Amino acid sequence: MRALRVIAVVAVLAALAAFLAARWVEHFMNSAMPISIAATFEVRKGSTLGSVARELQARGALTHPRVWVWSARRQGVARSIHAGEYRLEPGMTPRELLDKLVSGAVLLRELTVVEGSTFRDLLRALDAHPSVGHTLTGLDAEAIMARIGAPGVHPEGQFFPDTYRFAAGTSDVEILRQAHEQLRRRLAAAWQARDASVPLANEYEALILASIVEKESALPVERARIAGVFVRRLRTGMRLQTDPTVIYGLGESYDGNIRRRDLQADSAYNTYTRRGLPPTPIALPGEGAIQAATRPDDSGALFFVATGEPDGSHYFSATLEEHNAAVRRFLARMRTRGARAPAGS
Repeated sequence: MRALRVIAVVAVLAALAAFLAARWVEHFMNSAMPISIAATFEVRKGSTLGSVARELQARGALTHPRVWVWSARRQGVARSIHAGEYRLEPGMTPRELLDKLVSGAVLLRELTVVEGSTFRDLLRALDAHPSVGHTLTGLDAEAIMARIGAPGVHPEGQFFPDTYRFAAGTSDVEILRQAHEQLRRRLAAAWQARDASVPLANEYEALILASIVEKESALPVERARIAGVFVRRLRTGMRLQTDPTVIYGLGESYDGNIRRRDLQADSAYNTYTRRGLPPTPIALPGEGAIQAATRPDDSGALFFVATGEPDGSHYFSATLEEHNAAVRRFLARMRTRGARAPAGS
C-alpha cells in the first residue's frame, strides 16, 4: 500500500514537473529574444536547425538553443527550415524566428528598373547589384534574350519598369524573366483596350510609340497629348521628327549634345529623315506611356515644344505658325537665362 502511495506521489510530481517544464518552454518560445538592434542572419544551404541554433547562441541572439531545437522537433518542423537571409528584429520571439525559417520568409532585396532607361542601363544595374546572382557576364543581347525564353526578340523596351523584390542570390536571368513577363502582360492588356482608330499594326508598334512618349516627357498629364501628336503625324505621313530616336541611334557616341549634322545623317532611327516609327523601341516605357500610346489624346495638336519651365512641360500647337511662335518664346527664354547665369554663379 505504501509503495502505491509512493508511486502515486512520484507520478504526480512527474506530471507537475512536465507541466511546469511545458509552461516554461512555452514562455521561452514566446518571450522576446535578446536582440537590441536589427540585424541580418544567414542560414546556409545544408544547415541543420542545431547548427543554426548554435550560431544564434554565439551571436548572443538565442539563450537556450537546445530548448528551441527540441520545441521544433516536437512540432515536426526541425527539418523544414529554408536557406537564405533573414531579418532579426528587436522584440522577435524564438517562435516567430522558427516560423520565419520554416515558411522561408527570407529578407528581400530590391532592384528598381527606371522608366525611360534602356536595356543597357538595366544590365548595368543588374551587374552592379551585390545581391544578384550574376550569370550573364560576357553574353550578348541575343544570347540573353534566349536565356529568358524570348529568342530572336530585340531586347529594347521588353522589360517593365518597376521595383522588383528578390531573395539574395536570385539570378539576373530570373529577374529579367519576371520583368519581361510583366511587360508582356501590361502591353497585352493595353492593346486589348486600345482605341481602335490608332494607326498601329500590332502590340510591338504600340511598344515602340510608348518608348518615344516615355522619352519625350516625364509629366504624366502630357503623355497622352504627346502620343496624340505622333499618332496624327503617322496618319498624315508626316515625319515624327523626335530627337530621342536620333539620340538612341547614336548609341555610345552620343555626348549629351545633339547637333544639326546628327539630325541630317540618315539612319534607321532618324525620324527626321525617315517616315514612320523606328524599327525598335528606344527605351523601357512605363505603364503611363503604354496607356498613352494605345489611347492617345486626340485634341488636334500636331506640334509641341518645351516651355522652358522647371517642370519640364511643353506647349502644344495645332498649326506650324503657332508652333514657330512657341519655339521663339522658348529660345528667348533660354537666351535670357543664359545671360543671367553668370551673375548668379
